[in-house]
Amino acid sequence: MPTVDVVDLNNQKVGQIDLADEVFGAEVNEALLYEAVRQYQAGQRAGTHKTKVRSDVAGSGKKLWKQKGTGRARMGSIRSPLWRHGGTVHGPQPRDYSYKLPRKMVLGALRSALSAKVRDGELKIVQAFNFSDHKTKNAMNTLAKLEAGRTVLVVDNGDNRNLELGIRNLKGVTLMPTREVNPFHLLGHKSVFLSEAAARKFSEALAK
Repeated sequence: MPTVDVVDLNNQKVGQIDLADEVFGAEVNEALLYEAVRQYQAGQRAGTHKTKVRSDVAGSGKKLWKQKGTGRARMGSIRSPLWRHGGTVHGPQPRDYSYKLPRKMVLGALRSALSAKVRDGELKIVQAFNFSDHKTKNAMNTLAKLEAGRTVLVVDNGDNRNLELGIRNLKGVTLMPTREVNPFHLLGHKSVFLSEAAARKFSEALAK
């Protein structure tokens, strides 16, 4: 069972927390992480691409010349895909790229991502994000004290207005509740800061 130090907002150790071994100390399954990240990114695709088929492009529907006797190839429409400014054949059309993964795979990927962060020393447990105000400058100074990397994922339970307002304009900093965290978010940030309540929540929710 991994034991992680709990720090306050000044990065001073105030205690320790025992994390669930099956959640924060699991074997890292890279193939599962790949599938989870791929599934998340597929769901983020807009899918609004569209090419014009022959019924969409401008042009008359009149037959250009008679079928026989001209010596030219037979042609029925100026909107033919064979012609310049004609329609596009088999081009992309609007579609939904999202798909679902089995729940066991999603939970397994979350365990792997959290375990990888603990293994690499990129996860820190903060006692509570009790900011005295909502000023961005103070929030930035606090993250600097916590030795945040270039990109930071902050995970907290419940509503924390000062935290939300304080870090929302900071580049590379993302705030998420525990229920919305995805392996994509965990792997996409250099540092992960969990409140003590969020860490306990993960241990309970992801335990087998």
